Amino acid sequence: MENKYVEWRDQGFWIAGTRVALEAVLLPFQDGYAPETIVAECFPTLTLEQVYGAIAYYLGNRREVDAYLQQADVEFAAFQRATHDASFARKLAKARRERQLASI
Repeated sequence: MENKYVEWRDQGFWIAGTRVALEAVLLPFQDGYAPETIVAECFPTLTLEQVYGAIAYYLGNRREVDAYLQQADVEFAAFQRATHDASFARKLAKARRERQLASI
């Protein structure tokens, strides 16, 4: 019986049957985390089989997944630029400084 570990839904890759995005497992894996560590420290709701299956899916479909991840990064950067409000950022930084000074 073949298990499906990754599915495409809502315009993204997801660990099948979960609300965990594939990139949420891939990022720690690419940072050197072992699958056992990813389960224990990052996603205890996933099974070790699901994490290994997701990694195997990525390794077997690397070009497609990497292209998706690169496009997601581009879209996120565009979103950040479009929603960045410099005056709000300055107000927030000022409020943080004032709060820090008040606690001294």
